[in-house]
Amino acid sequence: QVQLVESGGGLVQAGDSLRVSCAASGRAFSSLQMGWFRQAHGKEREFVATISRSGTNTDYADSVKGRFTVSRDNAKNMVYLQMDSLKPEDTAVYYCAAGVLYGMSTSRYNLWGQGTQVTVSS
Repeated sequence: QVQLVESGGGLVQAGDSLRVSCAASGRAFSSLQMGWFRQAHGKEREFVATISRSGTNTDYADSVKGRFTVSRDNAKNMVYLQMDSLKPEDTAVYYCAAGVLYGMSTSRYNLWGQGTQVTVSS
């Protein structure tokens, strides 16, 4: 079975950069569509970014487009989310997710990590 573990979260100031990572334990990682979601305190989980199994196609939420970059390294079973020009409204728990089919909604993803906290101060 594939297991996802996020890391790299922390406390930063507005305008700073941070990269969160997601490590997958399974051999079938390269066959999976990967996505990043986030959930702020008291709010619903929302889509952030997704990347195709080959890594050639990506998509982003409008709120992060131009600031965040998703990438993956299938040889290392890793997916990354580079976050630049961070804003206080980016504060949330960031979750890595995996699914078989392409999608930007939570329902398309079957496997989730535990999340990593990102806090952006003003």
